[in-house]
Amino acid sequence: MANLPWYSEEDKGLGKNQVAGYQRKSWKYSAVRRDGSFHYVHSTPFGNYSFISVDATQIPGPKRPYNFFGILDKKQMKELLFLAKESSRSNHTIWFGHFTTSTILCPSPGIQSTMSSATAYLCGHLHTLGGLMPVLHTRHFQGTLELELGDWKDNRRYRIFAFDHDLFSFADLTFGEWPVVLITNPKSLRYSCAKHEPLERLLHSTHIRVLAFSLSSIASVTVKIDGVNLGQAIHLSGPIFILKWNPRNYSNGTHNIEVTVQDSAGRRKNVHHIFSVQENMHLTFDPLASFILLTDHCTVARVLFVLIVLIQLSILITFRYLAHPELKEPPGFINLTSFSLHVLSKIDIFYYSVLLLTLYTVLGPWFFGEIIDGKLGCCFSFGIFVNGHFIQGGMTFVVGILQLAFFNIPLMAYLCWSLLQRCFGQSFRSHLYQGKYLKIIPVHLLMLLLYIWQVYSCYFLHVTFGILALLMSPLRTWLTLLTPVLIRCVWTLNSTEFGTFMVQLNSHLSS
Repeated sequence: MANLPWYSEEDKGLGKNQVAGYQRKSWKYSAVRRDGSFHYVHSTPFGNYSFISVDATQIPGPKRPYNFFGILDKKQMKELLFLAKESSRSNHTIWFGHFTTSTILCPSPGIQSTMSSATAYLCGHLHTLGGLMPVLHTRHFQGTLELELGDWKDNRRYRIFAFDHDLFSFADLTFGEWPVVLITNPKSLRYSCAKHEPLERLLHSTHIRVLAFSLSSIASVTVKIDGVNLGQAIHLSGPIFILKWNPRNYSNGTHNIEVTVQDSAGRRKNVHHIFSVQENMHLTFDPLASFILLTDHCTVARVLFVLIVLIQLSILITFRYLAHPELKEPPGFINLTSFSLHVLSKIDIFYYSVLLLTLYTVLGPWFFGEIIDGKLGCCFSFGIFVNGHFIQGGMTFVVGILQLAFFNIPLMAYLCWSLLQRCFGQSFRSHLYQGKYLKIIPVHLLMLLLYIWQVYSCYFLHVTFGILALLMSPLRTWLTLLTPVLIRCVWTLNSTEFGTFMVQLNSHLSS
C-alpha cells in the first residue's frame, strides 16, 4: 500500500499495491510479517485503511492431506471479532489469509459473518483448482468480496489493488507479463458493492483513471467505451493516467470500457470490464465459483459421511432381520439385488465382517504413525490425537467418504454379487466358463481396480506418515490383507451354507 501524491479529484483517495522493483523512493512500501492474526492500519492524509490477517493454521499442523482445512477456535474468533470492531473507523477493511472461508472450521457466528464489514477477503489455498477454475471469485451474502488468487509457486500469479476515491479495484496478473494495467475509475460493476463503497462518486467523477506499469516507459493509453474511441489518457504522476469524461453520458444500463496500453518497447496490453453508474445494477458471479467459495465444505463432508454410514448400516441390519425373501416375480435386477443382500446379511461371517468394517471406519483408529515430523499420533474419522492435542475432524471426513465410496461399499456389493453366483450353483471356476464374459469380467476388473486403489492408499500412507503408520493401519494395510481372504471365503464356503437360498432360487427359476 502506498500514498499517492495529493492532487484534486483525479487522485484523491487513490492507493495501490506496487511492484517493488520499479518505484521511485516516494512510492516505497513496507511489508508486514507477523505470526497469528493481526491488524495493520495504513494511514493516509485522506483516511485509514485496515488490513486484518486471518491465521487459521492448525496447531499443531498435521501432514497432508489432513491439513487441508483451517481451524479457528473460540479464542481466535473472539480476537477476530475484536479486530473487526477495531477497524470499524477505517475507510475500508481488507481481510486476508491462506484458507478460503469455505475451508475454515470455526464456531458461531462463522468467519463470513465475522468479516461482514470488510470490503474484500483475499485468499489462496484452492487457487485455480489445478486450472479447472481460472477465476474463483464471489461475494458473501453480507456483501464482502472473496477473491481467490492463483498460486505464486508454480504459476507466478499475483494481485494488485487500489482504492480510488474509496472505490476498490484489483487485477490478477502473471509475473513477467507487461504492461500491467488496472482501471480504477469507472470500476467494474461485478465487484461493486453499495454497502461498502460510495458508488455515487462514479456519477460525479470528472476523469477516467488508469494505473499502468511496465519495465519500459508507457507510450500510450487508449480508452474506448462501447467501442467508441475517447482518446489518449495523459500521464498525471507515477503510474496514474487520466482522461476527462462525462459519466452522465452513460447513466443508463451497463457499458464496456476498454483500455489498451503500449510501452516504448512495443509491448501491448488490453483490458476491459463492464461498468455502470447506476447503483442498483448488479452482475452475478460464476455459480460454480460461488458454490465452491460459499459452501461450508467441512459440514457437508460430515453430513455426507454420516448419511452414507447410516444408509449402509440400515440396509445391512434391515436385511438381517427381514424374513427370507419370497421370489414371486421374474428375477430382475432389483429382485436379485434384494435377494443377494438377504444372503449377505443372513450368513454370519459376511454380515459381521461388513458390519465390523463399517463401524470401524466410523469409530476405530485408522492408523498410528508420525502425524507431525517427530511426533506420533492416532487418526480417527472424527479427528486426530497428536502430541497431547486433539485436532477436530475436517479432511478426515472427506477421506472417510472416499474409503466408503471407493472400497467399503464396492466390496460389500462385490460380496453380494459373488454370493449370488454361489446361490446359482456356481463355483469360481465354473462361473468363469459359463460364457457370460461381458457380464462377469467387468465386475472382477472393477473390483481389482478398486483393490489397487486400496493398495496405493497403503503406499501413500507409508510415504507420508512412515513405516509405523503402514504397519499399524487397520483400515488400510490390514484391510488390504484381509480382503482376499474374505473373497476367497465366498467362493470356498461349503454349499450347505447356501442351502435354503439355492433351493429357493432354483425352484423359482424352474417354475
